[in-house]
Amino acid sequence: MRPFPLVSIVILTWNSNRYLPTCLNRLFKQTFHDFEVILVDNGSEDRALDGLYEKYPSLDLHIHKLSSNLGFAVANNIGVNLARGKWLALLNADAFPEPDWLEQLMSAAQKNPEFTFFSSRQIQFNHPELLDGAGDEYHISGLAWRRYYNHTEKEYGIKREEVFSACAAASLYLREDFSRVDGFDEDYFAYFEDVDLSFRLRLAGGRCLYVPDAVVQHIGSASSGKMSDFVIYHGHRNLVWAYFKNMPPLLFWTYLPLHILMNVYFVFSFSLKGKMNAIVTAKVDAIRGLPLILNKRRITQKSRTVSALNIYRIMSKGLFSPYWASRQRKLFASKKA
Repeated sequence: MRPFPLVSIVILTWNSNRYLPTCLNRLFKQTFHDFEVILVDNGSEDRALDGLYEKYPSLDLHIHKLSSNLGFAVANNIGVNLARGKWLALLNADAFPEPDWLEQLMSAAQKNPEFTFFSSRQIQFNHPELLDGAGDEYHISGLAWRRYYNHTEKEYGIKREEVFSACAAASLYLREDFSRVDGFDEDYFAYFEDVDLSFRLRLAGGRCLYVPDAVVQHIGSASSGKMSDFVIYHGHRNLVWAYFKNMPPLLFWTYLPLHILMNVYFVFSFSLKGKMNAIVTAKVDAIRGLPLILNKRRITQKSRTVSALNIYRIMSKGLFSPYWASRQRKLFASKKA
């Protein structure tokens, strides 16, 4: 029987034939070798998995095929259930790690035992002078965004520091903690599920460290499109659920008016952009799903081990922080165009 690896790298694939070979080639070149790779295929039709065992005989590779697309959350949970490592590294098929990516993450985990999950430095593959993200911020209104998205990589995201959430495109978790909070919420299907997971890990006492030396090049939204109806619907439905499920009572009631105002704003904003059906359907379905979410809230809050102040201290608090983050993203985007 093979010894258990220290790290299990879980990669979800869905029609990823254009990206998966590059991802696996980058894993083959990792300077840290004590890992296995678990590929969970979400009902692909592009034959991306054909011949992988023969192409990568030296990788400890395991392939699990699903008959249909069950979503990001379900498929990753399946991969985690197959994992044998103490640590879980989640990696998107369109995220291409530098050779020392895993070594840097594991070094950070060893040197910083007070942290239990870790976020990578993501560089835009098609615009390598720009960041794709440096961990996630979570605002008191319930909105979340990738830190420094579209900012210049030479000036931003350089400092190792605590962040609210790890972007699941390239992240590391203690498997024990991941399982203790029941992993990804499978009702989310996709989008905001990593923020929701990080929130629950924090409520259970976990902390997230951003590791700037752990670098991946990320294409991002390669399967679903950056502003597709799919992204708008799932992202804006799920952010409501994450707020209602995870916000500690004091913070929940204090910022509920702001949360409602933020949702109303996005309904009008996306409607003016021709996305009325996607955004309205998202908010209606979010409200319809609240009875289930409130049941989950009772479980989540009952098992909470940290104070509301502990959660509040790491949140983004400025009233106009979402506006400034959006404005900066658009500013840098216009420069690269």
